[in-house]
Amino acid sequence: MDKKMEEKMFQMHAEVCKSMANPTRLKIINLLREGEKSVEELRKRLKLPKANLSQHLSILRQRRILSTRRSGLNIYYKAANPKMIKACDILRDVLLEQLQESGNLVRGVTNKR
Repeated sequence: MDKKMEEKMFQMHAEVCKSMANPTRLKIINLLREGEKSVEELRKRLKLPKANLSQHLSILRQRRILSTRRSGLNIYYKAANPKMIKACDILRDVLLEQLQESGNLVRGVTNKR
């Protein structure tokens, strides 16, 4: 990969990470692991105002993390690429391991007292 392409890749990576650096957006992605969902179903499950949900969905769609399909009056969202859900899963696994390790550290310190 040439330097220009590598720089573009780092820029794109940073933009995707920035788009996903929000708990609500991560919840949306997590819900979509189950498959395609309508905006209304996402709104009900997340208990968000429609305007707020639309902002989050728009950001994820602009970064091509999500894709849409229209059917009549309804818009349906799904993960644009299943690898994005796998990437989230890997990161969650790492974070869970860190939580477990820090829990063991806390228990170890507590037990020594």
